[in-house]
Amino acid sequence: MTSQQRTLPGREDQVAALGIDLGTTRTVVAVSDRGNYPVLPFTDGEGDDHFYLPSVSALTPAGLVHGFRARQAARQGAPLLRSLKRLLASPRTTWSTPVRLGGQELAVGEVLTSYLRHLREEIAALPALAEVDLAAATTSVVVAVPAHAYGAQRMLTRDAFEAAGFHVTAVVNEPSAAGLEYTHRRSDTLSSRRTRVLVYDLGGGTFDSSVVDVTGGRHEVLASRGLPDLGGDDVDLLLAQMVLERCGTQEEDLSPTELDDLLEQCQEAKEGLTPQTRRVVVELRGQSVVVDTAEIYRRCAPLVARSLAVMEPLLSRLDDGSPDLSHVAGIYLVGGASAFPPVARALRERYGRRVHRSPYPGSSTAIGLAIAADPQSGLTLSDRLSRGFGVFRESENGERTSFDVLLRPDSVQAGAGQATVIEREYQAVHNVARFRFVECADIDERGEPCGRTYPYQDVLFPLEAGLRDHADLRQVEVRRTGNGPRVHERYEVDADGQIQVTLTDISDGYRRRYVLGQRQD
Repeated sequence: MTSQQRTLPGREDQVAALGIDLGTTRTVVAVSDRGNYPVLPFTDGEGDDHFYLPSVSALTPAGLVHGFRARQAARQGAPLLRSLKRLLASPRTTWSTPVRLGGQELAVGEVLTSYLRHLREEIAALPALAEVDLAAATTSVVVAVPAHAYGAQRMLTRDAFEAAGFHVTAVVNEPSAAGLEYTHRRSDTLSSRRTRVLVYDLGGGTFDSSVVDVTGGRHEVLASRGLPDLGGDDVDLLLAQMVLERCGTQEEDLSPTELDDLLEQCQEAKEGLTPQTRRVVVELRGQSVVVDTAEIYRRCAPLVARSLAVMEPLLSRLDDGSPDLSHVAGIYLVGGASAFPPVARALRERYGRRVHRSPYPGSSTAIGLAIAADPQSGLTLSDRLSRGFGVFRESENGERTSFDVLLRPDSVQAGAGQATVIEREYQAVHNVARFRFVECADIDERGEPCGRTYPYQDVLFPLEAGLRDHADLRQVEVRRTGNGPRVHERYEVDADGQIQVTLTDISDGYRRRYVLGQRQD
C-alpha cells in the first residue's frame, strides 16, 4: 500500500468549516475564519460563557437533557450520565447497546444522537453561525475519534453525527488533528532536520500518542499508540476516593446526586491545580476535606507512568539507551488532562526543553480539526490505522485455524474519496463460508493478533446456489463439501477506517457486499 495525501475536505466552494472534538468530559467546537480558528463559546444557565459544552446527559420527567442543562438537572436530583465516550471505546458497543440512566435502559446510539442534536442547536443559536446550515453539502464538519479507536466507535460516531444533522466530511484521529494545530502555532520549531512532532494527548477518558512527520504543509502520521481507559476521569476518581477515605465514608453510602457533586468538585479541583498549589478543599456533606497535592500526585504517579510507557516505543533509541530526539521538533502536550502538573513535570524530566504544552490544551484537537476542514489551509494529512485487522480461516483440511492479516496497525489510510484495496482468492470447501473478522491492537512477528483482540463481525456467504435466498444463514448447518467454488474477496478501507467487504462467487459472478460494523436499527 502506498501513502496517499489528502487535503481535508478538498472543496473550494465550502462556506463553513468546523472542527468538533467530542470529548469524554467536554465537547469543543472550533470554526475556520479566514485563516484563524476561534473556539466557539457556549452559555450556561447563569449566562456565563464557556469554550466547551459538557459531554453529559441527564434524564428528567420531560426526557433527556444535555450539556449545562444536564448539570443543572443533576443538581436537582436527575440521574446523570457521564463519560459516554468510554462506553463507545468498547469494540462490542453497537448502536443499540443499552446504557442505564436512572431506572431506564436507553440505546447508546440514541443517547449520543440526542446529545449531538442539542450540540447542533447550541451552535445554530450563535449569531456568527445563525445562517449556516450544518447539514448542507457546502458545510464541512470534521470530527475526531481516538487514534486507537476500533471500527465500531468510528462507525457509531459518524452515524450519530449524521443522524443529528451534521454534514461530516471526514473523521480524523485526535492526535493527528493536534499535529495540525502544532504546525499552525509552532511552525518556527520545525526545520529540514527536525520534522517530527510527538503528540501526547491525555483527555478526560482516553490517552493517545502519535508521531507526525511534517514537511512543508504535508503531515504524515508515522505511528500511534493509545489506551481507551486512561484519562482525567481517573484522576477525579482517585481524588474522590481520597476524600471519602478522609471522611470514613464509602462510595455506596452516597446518593447519586451526592456522588455527582463530589466528582464535579474533584474535576474542578484538578483543573484548578498549578505547580504552586499545595492543597485542595472539597466539600462533602457539609464537611470541608483538605487534601495535600503531594499526596494526590503520589497516588496518580502510576497513571502518568502508564501513559509514558505506552508512548515510549514511538521514540527511536540510540545504542546507549537514551531517547533519540535529533529529528523531534517538539513533544506536544494536548488534551484537558495534560494540564495536570505531574504530566508536564514527568515529560520534561525525561525529554527536556522540547516538551511544549499547548496554550489551549483542551481545545487543540478542535482547532486542528477546523484546520483540517478548511480548504484554504494548505495542509495535507496522511493518517494511519492504529489497529490490526484480519480474518481467521481453516487450514490443513480443517485441522487447524490460521490468521490472515489484512491490515497492520501501521497501514496507511487512503485519501478522501479513495480507498485502500486488499484482494484475496480462495477455494471454498463448505456450503456456507463463515468469515470471522477481528480487530487487534497489534500483529506479532508470526503474523498473529496480539494485545487487545476483539471479534469485529462474522460474515456468512452462501456457497450453494440454493442457499442464496435463505432468510437467515445462521440457521443453516455448515457442512464440509470438499468441492466448492472459488471465492474472490475484496476489502476497501476508506479514509475514516470504515471497511467494506465484497465477496464474489467466481463461477457465476454472484456477489454480496457488507459494511463491517454498520449501524443496525
